[in-house]
Amino acid sequence: MPETYDLIVIGSGPGGYVCAIRAAQLGLKTAVVEKRATYGGTCLNVGCIPSKALLHASEMFEQAGHSFGDLGIKVKPELDLAGMLGHKDKVVKANVEGVAFLFKKNKIDGYQGTGRILEAGKVEVTSEKGDSQVLETKAVVIATGSDSAPLPGVTVDERRVVSSTGALSLPEVPKKLIVVGAGIIGLELGSVWRRLGAEVRVVEFLDRILPGMDDDVAKQAQRLFKRQGIDFRLSTKVTGVRSEKKGLRVAVEPVSGGDAETFDADIVLVAIGRRPFTEGLGLEEAGIATDERGRVKIDADFRTNVEGVYAIGDVVAGPMLAHKAEDEGTAVAEILAGQKGHVNYGVIPSVVYTDPEIAVVGRSEEELKEAGIAYRVGKFPFMANGRARAMGATEGFVKVLAEEKTDRVLGVHILGRGAGEMIHEAAVLMEFSGSAEDLARTCHAHPTMSEAVREAAMAAWFKPVHI
Repeated sequence: MPETYDLIVIGSGPGGYVCAIRAAQLGLKTAVVEKRATYGGTCLNVGCIPSKALLHASEMFEQAGHSFGDLGIKVKPELDLAGMLGHKDKVVKANVEGVAFLFKKNKIDGYQGTGRILEAGKVEVTSEKGDSQVLETKAVVIATGSDSAPLPGVTVDERRVVSSTGALSLPEVPKKLIVVGAGIIGLELGSVWRRLGAEVRVVEFLDRILPGMDDDVAKQAQRLFKRQGIDFRLSTKVTGVRSEKKGLRVAVEPVSGGDAETFDADIVLVAIGRRPFTEGLGLEEAGIATDERGRVKIDADFRTNVEGVYAIGDVVAGPMLAHKAEDEGTAVAEILAGQKGHVNYGVIPSVVYTDPEIAVVGRSEEELKEAGIAYRVGKFPFMANGRARAMGATEGFVKVLAEEKTDRVLGVHILGRGAGEMIHEAAVLMEFSGSAEDLARTCHAHPTMSEAVREAAMAAWFKPVHI
């Protein structure tokens, strides 16, 4: 007789493993199907975690070579790329083993192989060797995530033309790196290799970097990245990549038409976005509906059109963020256990782990204008913050957007050192519909970078003190 479960989760990325653990905690007999040899999905294996390990290590390398002298520390750093990649691999290993431990602790059964939904309540698991078995379950959660979107006409070989996966394991620092796409992934990985010595050029189809983010923040960030040595070609499209003995020839031309150019490169990183991964799931055969972008259609409770089948994370609509998937995984597990799971999509922070970092939560000025919402703006530069001066981290600012009539905070945008950590007090405030005055009247420790968040709230509510 086939094994029977209350819940089978297909995919063990942040959405899938959190969903499985939460379900098991709530008393559901749970299994996870994972096609990789290790748990954790893209995020832990070849995404968020390894990229942050390299971002931190490369940032320390650059600070040692360029900033330590300003602090009275004299050093001459030497790059050990193999050692840095080894650090990255150790971090990945610790994280994926941590997920395996949590599965064991919560008595979750793991199945290695590709999961395919045969019909409501039945999942076929096929191993790499081709062996298959059918599992029965009351509910299925699709949490298969996403993969890199391809660039038409360009073949990714993960050697010289790479996706984000290949860019995490380059055996040597390229002399010239061309990044196709000025989104989060392109800017983060471009920053890593620029710090380690590569000449980096970013080619972006749109007329700006970081599409979707507040324009004020994106423009200032671009100026800072350019000062660091990254060259930007905006409103430009890549029309082809030709491989030659000595390297690559990248053909580009203006989006609006004009003269074409050719750039030399040792490595080309294709980072134009991600697409939902549904290959082999059997969605069409099972009658599970998808939208025009290949995402699984769900209702407000994460249900698909097939009874007992749910979907979360990158495979459904919404921002492709690990923490958004985690919240959805928690919510659907609670719904399956008879509780009231919920995700507040208006308060999902997003972080770009460059230096300085960029962190946002809520709406941008452009979105408020488009929605016709009257608002006030409060800004405060880190140049006027005592801790930032002490740390030599004065680049950037905090921007608070508050509704004009109610003073309720609608968006917070931070460009600066440690922005990814500072954004969360804004997220907590917004989760409880807090006002700029609430934040402005909350005592902050001195001296801290977070005082700039308070000062920006003061500026949105009444007036800042320290500028």
